[in-house]
Amino acid sequence: MVRRMTLLIGLSVFLALGIGQVHGQALRGSEASVNRAYVRAEDYGFTFLQTSVQIQRFVEAGYLVRVRSGRDFVLHDVSFPYGRPEVKLFIERLGAQYHQACGEELVVTSLTRPLSEQPRNASTLSVHPTGMAVDFRTSLNSVCRHWLESTLLYLETAGVLEATRERQPSHFHVAVFPEPYARYVSSVLASARSGNGVSAASRYMVREGDSLWTIARRHGTTVPKLRAANEIRGSRIYAGQLLTVQ
Repeated sequence: MVRRMTLLIGLSVFLALGIGQVHGQALRGSEASVNRAYVRAEDYGFTFLQTSVQIQRFVEAGYLVRVRSGRDFVLHDVSFPYGRPEVKLFIERLGAQYHQACGEELVVTSLTRPLSEQPRNASTLSVHPTGMAVDFRTSLNSVCRHWLESTLLYLETAGVLEATRERQPSHFHVAVFPEPYARYVSSVLASARSGNGVSAASRYMVREGDSLWTIARRHGTTVPKLRAANEIRGSRIYAGQLLTVQ
């Protein structure tokens, strides 16, 4: 019988990556979290852009880059589809992992916003005007929501971003720290090339109707390898389970 394992979803992300202790229980956000992102932006010397004209100038200078919808993610009603280069990289990597894990596209709802067009309820310390923030729509699929929340929690623990699940309107707000995130990606890619460690791209979240055989065939591996990588003795798996695919 297929069951939803909400708690295990979150824990599996950390255990699969060798994380022994979970930092924080949910992406509830806090004044301290907002302050950390703001201080990072100031440390980097980022400009808090005032107008759409300033955004265009930063695009022309190469400080901001265009983000376009792709195979794994789509932009929805994004007025200014630009962000720091590391933010674009973050969206592309997260989108690919999200799409593979839960079978739907990641939806981006906001990127760079000038101060002149910030919503009324936005924090005065918001880093959207710097180009280092991105918002994602909250999925109606609970499995996808839990996967995204668990992954963002892991990356927050790694010190490469601050993430909050907002309620009004419902979305995930993420402030990406460009330099730490770029170093993190370089480390992940180096580990993948050397055959050490487990990258996020090698994890798959089981969907309803999946079996070890169908997953193995889809990823070009074998059932014995899946069993060995995930310490599975029989054939039983459940929706929401995170599997290491090798």
